[in-house]
Amino acid sequence: MELFQGSGVAIVTPFNDSGIDKPAFEMLIDDHVSNGTKALIVAGTTGESATLTSDEKRMLFEIAVKRSQGKVQVIANIGTNNTAESVSLAALAQKAGVDALLAVTPYYNKPNQRGLYAHFKAIASATDLPVILYNVPGRTVVNIDVMTVKALSEISNIAGIKEAAGDLEQVRAMIENTPENFKLYSGNDDLYYDTLALGGNGVISVSANIAPSVSQSLYDVFHRDATKAKSIQDRLDILNDVMFVGPNPVPVKCALKLKGFKGMETRLPLVSLEENETQAVEKALESFGGDTL
Repeated sequence: MELFQGSGVAIVTPFNDSGIDKPAFEMLIDDHVSNGTKALIVAGTTGESATLTSDEKRMLFEIAVKRSQGKVQVIANIGTNNTAESVSLAALAQKAGVDALLAVTPYYNKPNQRGLYAHFKAIASATDLPVILYNVPGRTVVNIDVMTVKALSEISNIAGIKEAAGDLEQVRAMIENTPENFKLYSGNDDLYYDTLALGGNGVISVSANIAPSVSQSLYDVFHRDATKAKSIQDRLDILNDVMFVGPNPVPVKCALKLKGFKGMETRLPLVSLEENETQAVEKALESFGGDTL
């Protein structure tokens, strides 16, 4: 299967008093299907994966597959800092019928490059689904070196990377050292345009939760009018800049709640925004306007 190009959303997980708010999650999925999002990245960092049980992750995978009906790709985050657990989650996700897997660099353990290679190879060897690496050293402390990515890209079903180190030279080097069909997605919303300009394939976005149509339009417009695409990036940056007034996904859930979506509380240890932070999110939404060009 060919992985998506354009805007993938790191979709939030709605909660209620009994756990996953299934109707609220289905409404989010419907919103993305109708607004052109190309992929749903389920149970990722923005989906509060750290506080989800394996059963809850399986449930989210199954709901996303059933509700989207093949209209968008469903990509399951199965990455943990325990290789055996990641392999087990990969099996659950494949059974649920997802299209691909996302696997983050192991956090806290601080593996070296040989350890990273062995970890991702073990995951890829346990499934026939496409695997997307996820490099986010700001959260995990470890960075996947370009040559490690190159070696991993030679494994047949390691098909791409979500690159969130914030280093455009590293982005350039990864693109230059991997096969043409190896996808590179920006994991930094503010570098979406710059990543496309270097030859990247799209974004896995937090802000696309709020503005799915505009996020996809940046990719669509880029290939015929780069200047206009840059102006879309500038507009999206109104949202991007406020998404870190608190820990992700607290601000984006606040924004979705302001837009009328249900189930937008977070699980401890994450807590709601302070009043001034909420006002900053509200002001950004007003400045951004509706989800249209």
